[in-house]
Amino acid sequence: MTQQKQTTILLAAVAFVAHMPASAQLPDPGFTIDTERTALVVTDPQNDFLSPEGVTWGVVGKSVTENRTVENLEALFKAAKESGIEVFVSPHYYYKHDHRWKFEGALEALMHKIGMFDRKGPLNVENFAGSGADWLERYKPYINDGQTVVVSPHKVYGPETNDLVLQLRKRGIDKVILAGMSANLCTESHMRELVEQGFEVSVVSDATAAAVVPDYDGYKAALVNFRMIASHVWKTEAAVNAMRASKARMQVSPPPADQKTRMVKPTNGQRKSPQDVRDLRATTTSHRVVGDVAQSYRGSVPTSE
Repeated sequence: MTQQKQTTILLAAVAFVAHMPASAQLPDPGFTIDTERTALVVTDPQNDFLSPEGVTWGVVGKSVTENRTVENLEALFKAAKESGIEVFVSPHYYYKHDHRWKFEGALEALMHKIGMFDRKGPLNVENFAGSGADWLERYKPYINDGQTVVVSPHKVYGPETNDLVLQLRKRGIDKVILAGMSANLCTESHMRELVEQGFEVSVVSDATAAAVVPDYDGYKAALVNFRMIASHVWKTEAAVNAMRASKARMQVSPPPADQKTRMVKPTNGQRKSPQDVRDLRATTTSHRVVGDVAQSYRGSVPTSE
């Protein structure tokens, strides 16, 4: 083959790849929900982001409305609760001492300036109800049910400054369905850190939103990185259906072989499980040890005779 032909083939291949859709070039590893190991993690489901009365509505409202973010987050909360999937919320709060930081990034400075997520103090809930830092009212039945894990607040964007990773690991969770606000800030930062921490992460792209301002579209920026970093990117309907399907699988699946109870027939004719036998052996051994120790103790103490 001549050099000219080789060059022509190479150029044709490059042109073909360049015109392929991005989705065809990137693999989609997928995400399988195991209810025992999977959690729904929601970032910042708070009024300042999701309510028309919130301080950021002027820049995020269009994205929230177009995505139906508020409704989609509620659908995820509801499906997770119905499917037995644990729910974690990573909130964003600023206290008075946070306003004394010596330096800030661009959006940190803006958030502090407009009083976003402000609370009087870590143990002070005065005027908290209904404030910008409070949960959106429609989410409260899911978050305040005594089962949802509300971790300590993150302070900038990611979970490096709170106990989310600890709480997930302590419950045996290694798979995360991620949603919440804001797409290119807290949600994306949580995705990145959870991936670095060894979690398998999927993101629900229409259960989030972001600021859209002249020259900057935070939502589109996040979509690129969701696709490139997460194991899978869902739409809410697909995520909800997958949660429900996982519950159905759990209901019909037989217990693992090592959890099945095999019966053992002892000499008295009654059938006992292996655990019963182990308990009996442990009790017998314990009695023998106690008896030996007692006998040794009696032999070492002089009697009055």
